[in-house]
Amino acid sequence: MAVTSKAVPASVAAATASADKRPNKYRQALPQYTAVAPFFILFAIFGAFPVLFSIWISLHSWDGIGPMKWVGLAQYQYLLTDATFWKTIGNTLIIWVLSTVPMLLLALVIANALHNATRLRTFYRIAYFIPNITSVVAITLVFGSIFSNNFGLLNAFLQSIGLGQVDWLTQPWGIKIAIATIVTWRWVGYNAIIYLAGLQAISADVYEAAKVDGASPRQTFWRITVPMMRPVILFTAVTSTIGGLQIFTESRVLFGDTSNIGGPGDAGLTIVSYLYQSAFIKNQFGYGAAVGWALFILIVLFSIINWRLIGGRDEDRLTRRAARRVERKIAAQNAKREAADVH
Repeated sequence: MAVTSKAVPASVAAATASADKRPNKYRQALPQYTAVAPFFILFAIFGAFPVLFSIWISLHSWDGIGPMKWVGLAQYQYLLTDATFWKTIGNTLIIWVLSTVPMLLLALVIANALHNATRLRTFYRIAYFIPNITSVVAITLVFGSIFSNNFGLLNAFLQSIGLGQVDWLTQPWGIKIAIATIVTWRWVGYNAIIYLAGLQAISADVYEAAKVDGASPRQTFWRITVPMMRPVILFTAVTSTIGGLQIFTESRVLFGDTSNIGGPGDAGLTIVSYLYQSAFIKNQFGYGAAVGWALFILIVLFSIINWRLIGGRDEDRLTRRAARRVERKIAAQNAKREAADVH
């Protein structure tokens, strides 16, 4: 008897072959890449390209309209010998110290008070955070009236208590104090809310153990709260450093004169103000880009310094020591309770 073989249909064979073929992982991931593509496209256009183009501009002499002229590192060489640039660094650092150090200390004290408050917590949190969401231009105009030389509220108060008038907006230190006060008033509430979140993450058993041990509120604050808050303090110090080195709007609005945006004697001329003056007033876009990259190097340098000073190598050691201390206190309390139950 003859055996006949039945041919497999072409459609079935194609389906079997496609089933045996391994799926293309790139084709499967195409919908996900398509979904996130708009973000990367916008970032490439408005983020990555300006950064890379600023490097290219810093190597050229360009007025923003005419052709570029290649100068290499000449912009950076002139930057190192520019007396005005070094003066802006000094102004920025002084304003940063006058604003950041009191701001972080005051924010930590306010956060501790809010954490221990029993009434109107929500009201105080909103009240301290409102300056951060208020227009910086409006804030600067108000403080400009307060620090006014002739009709300022601060001088009126000083004269009412028998002190002399201070020319806040014409003296170098007065200008720096005025700008630092604006920065402090605006950001102290923001940092206080961040510190408050960090305080609420600390276990209550730690404070109970310290209270049983007889620690005073000041000892509890400096020996328990501050060490356990070091990661949060490090975050606020780094962000405040970045923001402090980029101060621009306060001095720009406080001294509205375009030809002298830093005030008398350039006492309020910051690094970003000098960048703005070089690029958009004097049309030296190449030099302005060089100033911007010098500012970037300063921000990285001071961020590393803050990391080393506040973060430190002993952070884990202090945290483990505090944890062991708490465990011993809790174990002692449990032992006393068990002994009391037995008796």
